[in-house]
Amino acid sequence: MSTAPPPRDFGFGEDEQLLRDLAHRFLDEHMPVERLRALVAADHEAAYERGERPAWDEGIWKQIGELGWAGLAVPESAGGVGGRMVGIAALVEEVGRHALPSPLVATLCAAFALRESRTPAADAWLARIADGAAASLAITDARGSWDPEDCGVAARADGEGLVLSGAAHFVQDAFKADFFVVSARGPNGITLCAVPAGAAGSALEQNHIHDLTRDQATLRCDGVRVVRADVVSEESGALRRAWPSLLVAVAADLCGTSEWQLQTTVEYAKQRKQFERQIGFFQAVKHPLVNAMIEIDRARSLLYHAACCIDTGDAKADVAARMAKSAASDAGAFISDRSVQLHGGIGFTWECDVHLFFKRSLHNQTLYGDGAYQRKLLAEQLIGPIGS
Repeated sequence: MSTAPPPRDFGFGEDEQLLRDLAHRFLDEHMPVERLRALVAADHEAAYERGERPAWDEGIWKQIGELGWAGLAVPESAGGVGGRMVGIAALVEEVGRHALPSPLVATLCAAFALRESRTPAADAWLARIADGAAASLAITDARGSWDPEDCGVAARADGEGLVLSGAAHFVQDAFKADFFVVSARGPNGITLCAVPAGAAGSALEQNHIHDLTRDQATLRCDGVRVVRADVVSEESGALRRAWPSLLVAVAADLCGTSEWQLQTTVEYAKQRKQFERQIGFFQAVKHPLVNAMIEIDRARSLLYHAACCIDTGDAKADVAARMAKSAASDAGAFISDRSVQLHGGIGFTWECDVHLFFKRSLHNQTLYGDGAYQRKLLAEQLIGPIGS
């Protein structure tokens, strides 16, 4: 545990500023909202009636690999950049601000779990991420529990390796992943395994979700064999140690989508006129927008505080991360509601881009636990079990 005072500005320095600015310019050029709309929202029947998977630009993902963004979560010893969490948070904020359809956030989350495994096997798979492979976590049971000790896959010993059976639910960007980090319950507790996409005995079952910027699936395992070299961790603490980083990544995405909705709604309020005045003149419009700005800034402050706690090894990083996810989820819910309402009748239509960010935000609000869930766990952690 670090006892040094926290760094100024959460440790957000010149390198992090350059990374954020680069990401902003790159995504402004390659994923403007017009491109996003054409990619994922060209046909509402394809998305919601025929259940087709959302489109994404694999060329952009290849460029992201060349830029080394996923490698920020990979230690230098495994061939990555070993970037600080404050820099990763800034990057993911820009990803959320552009609602980028890509496996980047899912891959970063898988990398967090692998790097906390601290084994040679984990380093070998981290090196693949540094080389451009996409990955995703397969850690959740059918109940949707976000407790790292709960999982829907069982592991039994088979010679030198393991055999996996069961199902992991709510796997993010599963159809884009090259491999999965699977949480399985074995005789000695929770084990993390790396399973290549398309491994014998595995199958993906698509989930139909509202978010058009990602896919989600259930990973079913029926006798999937895992060799000893692909068992990345046999101690249950790895996933729990990674949890603050997972929460920070999703909170950063939420802050980005919220900021886009706020800025877009403010611009609309400046242009749209009613009763011969811009609608932003009216208190019923400007006050909710100011409240949204306050909520987003509060969430962003907690986000970078949590990222700083991770970077400095603060023992309270878990508390800070849950506070950040709680605030970001609540801010996302508030501005999503206001952005639709303040766009008036057009805000409810398919042609208005607000719905793309609304749906991404809604998905992220729930992912790894919404605000109420985080506050419940914080209360239990800080003051004891509720009802005791």
